[in-house]
Amino acid sequence: MLKEICNNKTSVLLLFLSVLGLVLIRVFEDQLFYDPFLQFFKYVYQNKPLPIFDITKLAIGLLFRYSLNMLLSLGIIYLLFKQLYLVKFSAMLFIILFIVLMISFFGTLYFSEQSDYLVLFYLRRFLIQPLFLILFIPAFYYQQITK
Repeated sequence: MLKEICNNKTSVLLLFLSVLGLVLIRVFEDQLFYDPFLQFFKYVYQNKPLPIFDITKLAIGLLFRYSLNMLLSLGIIYLLFKQLYLVKFSAMLFIILFIVLMISFFGTLYFSEQSDYLVLFYLRRFLIQPLFLILFIPAFYYQQITK
């Protein structure tokens, strides 16, 4: 029994540290990642031209941030559900969604008019925020309680 409580404490601590990691990514986003769209989307942007950006640096920055969020999210999923198949399934979904989102983001960036900034904003939001974690946790929980 004491071993279970110690394991549970360890899991809770690791869960807390993972969530803290997600928060720290958000807090230090300006220092950690190249993203000229951070400032662009913070203010009124509808009538302004897109900021100048380096496509390679932007792609690498988005990949790095998405990877950090994905790894922490996979850790949280494992700590919450303790099922490796959910982690593998989530990892596959994360990778597929990353590819689809990157193609959509850069396609929208290069082939859209100024009125499509909202689409660009939301595609970027899915790339830089751990929104899939917020979607996966209730889905996996619902799947478990219906079994």
